[in-house]
Amino acid sequence: MLDQGAPPQNPGRPAAPSSPGTGARLMRRKPVERLVAEGGQGEGGSLRRTLGLWQLTMISIGATLGTGIFVVLGEAVPKAGPAVTLSFVIAGLTALFSALSYAELAGTIPVSGSSYSYAYATMGELIAWICGWCLVLEYGVSVAAVAVGWGEYLNELLDGTIGVTIPAALSAPPGDGGVFNLPALIVVLLAMAFLLGGARESARANTIMVVVKIGALVLFCAIGVQGFRSGNYENFMPLGMAGVSAAGATLFFSYIGFDAASTAGEEARNAQRDLPRAIMLSLVIVTALYVLVAAVAVGAKPWRNFTDSEAALAQIMREVTGQTFWGTLLAFCAVIAIASVVLTVLYGQTRILFAMSRDGLVPKVFARVHPKTGTPRANTLIVSLFCGVLAAAIPLGQLADATSIGTLFAFALVNVAVVVLRRTKPDLPRTFRVPLSPVLPALGFAFCVWMMGSLSTVTWVVFGVWMAAGLVFYFVYGYRRSRLAPSEK
Repeated sequence: MLDQGAPPQNPGRPAAPSSPGTGARLMRRKPVERLVAEGGQGEGGSLRRTLGLWQLTMISIGATLGTGIFVVLGEAVPKAGPAVTLSFVIAGLTALFSALSYAELAGTIPVSGSSYSYAYATMGELIAWICGWCLVLEYGVSVAAVAVGWGEYLNELLDGTIGVTIPAALSAPPGDGGVFNLPALIVVLLAMAFLLGGARESARANTIMVVVKIGALVLFCAIGVQGFRSGNYENFMPLGMAGVSAAGATLFFSYIGFDAASTAGEEARNAQRDLPRAIMLSLVIVTALYVLVAAVAVGAKPWRNFTDSEAALAQIMREVTGQTFWGTLLAFCAVIAIASVVLTVLYGQTRILFAMSRDGLVPKVFARVHPKTGTPRANTLIVSLFCGVLAAAIPLGQLADATSIGTLFAFALVNVAVVVLRRTKPDLPRTFRVPLSPVLPALGFAFCVWMMGSLSTVTWVVFGVWMAAGLVFYFVYGYRRSRLAPSEK
């Protein structure tokens, strides 16, 4: 029985509201209205809205076109044989389903955080953190992977022009016969210099480089087709469907360009209109060029000869023509083209960390905006140095697979976010809608999971270690410093 004579506790004070439990705090969502209202705001300044549809499309193409063709083709062909063209189609189809979801969310929530911000608005803080941590892996490692391939083409260019190459000790990472990949570090630092100048200036430089790379790939097809041999396609799928899917999973990181475009949401003049258009337009252009160039490359060179060939297209040009000039010209174009990938993907990495920092989940230094240039300068310096050292020390194949698994995981969550937001916020204005929802988002999710399953055990172990480290960081730092936490006290 209750003691009727016992004095009430804390007389004269209202009962304190109970604080939310750990589970509720992990699932706290950031309102869409708040995400949009904070767009562009940083520590000490704001990002500048200077990018239109043309620049956004070029950012998307710049981050995508070139990576899988100029760099990773030599890694993917030995896994799939001539069926690498099918691998590109599968990877492109998987990207298409996810791109549709990205287009809807980019038009609805036009912010810098990309899929991290979409997850924050729909599935809660813990899932958002996991997604953001995957994006850090996706972008940071992608910059390093592409930078490694840039060094290969730089050597091709030097050999064809002045007859010298950078010594292996300074042009390859440990494990690939070298000590330190100096060219990979150099290209990251060059991209950093462009980004520190401002988003508009970086976009102009990227547009020039994109035009050069498209011209280079068209030139390759025109010359490479002269060496086409139908016999190279006789054993189309020598390693079976498992090889096709494994190559597709490796190549999938080549399709993260539209994700980079979505990170420009707070620097676009009309983000809700232009982001969905830029995403879809760039994906169509890139996929068509990837498949065409891969088909010509395998037709001109037996698939077994692609092993350890990271500058494959330049080598094919030389073999087909019997002259060094065309291979050297392509190497020159590739040096410019791959630099644009490094530039735009590095841009995306800094903007994602900018959004996470603004939410309190990573240190404030990543959200500081320089008042003159309107760029997160300290963020750019830190990320560039980290990616540059990573590129100089880690072999390409390991980098590409690690990027793929982070990309696929993040894309899977985006497909889920579209369905959740349709149910929780059905009246939000949407400038683009995924057709046949939830069927197409479900297919996008299923394709991502299937391709993740095609990756090696080593890649999964690395991914598991990375995610464990991310969860430790979140619970030690982000869980308590989240800007959503004070409103619950």
